[in-house]
Amino acid sequence: MPTPATPLDRWYRAVALGAQGRYAAARADLSTLSRARIDPALRSRVESTRGSLLRQLGGHAAAAAFDGRAATLALGAAGADRAEALADAYTGLAADALGIGRLALARRLLGRVEPLLADAPARCAVRWHWVRAETALAGGMAAPALRDAETAVALAAALPSVRHRVKSALLVAAATAAAGDPAGSALRARAVDADCAEHGLLPLRWATAMLRAGVCDQPEARVAAAEAADHAARIRGWGGDFTLPSS
Repeated sequence: MPTPATPLDRWYRAVALGAQGRYAAARADLSTLSRARIDPALRSRVESTRGSLLRQLGGHAAAAAFDGRAATLALGAAGADRAEALADAYTGLAADALGIGRLALARRLLGRVEPLLADAPARCAVRWHWVRAETALAGGMAAPALRDAETAVALAAALPSVRHRVKSALLVAAATAAAGDPAGSALRARAVDADCAEHGLLPLRWATAMLRAGVCDQPEARVAAAEAADHAARIRGWGGDFTLPSS
């Protein structure tokens, strides 16, 4: 990737590295930014991204500390930057709460995000629908989860971020399985896997393999499980240390 010319460029690079599963490199860029003189909104997004990287690897409780700092920093920002940073922080905190089984708290935090979305970039709405879908799935509500996942797909179609489009499609596949259609889920998951492979989105490819292992017929399910193990090993090699979910 090109050498970043500005702090914002470095943050974008860290986000892209995280999407590829290059966690050690992403953390290095974020660590550099944490020591730089940058505005409160960007500093908030740095903390949110640090939390996101932990959460992707199962460290929801640890991520909450970074997302909490992100929220505090966002409150000191101004204008549209404030709405964006605060939406990211609260959405991250909601995902952290979901990861440790606190669904009611996750829903309350998502409620704080909703009024911010009118002044925030569309990607914030996509992330909000992701966590709403995941919260519905955790609560056993497949139909609302599918609606939110499909809304995320529609919104992400207008964004330049491939990762947002691919993750939204993965959530539709997961919600399709929860709705009682494993064959439809498997079909969608295969398409997501191809997109992940094409664009080098290793963490999402690992998650997709885990889903395929649960919804595909044998022997494809066994192949997918082996692929998930291989993807996880590559992620560990790039600095992604998986954490067991908190009980």
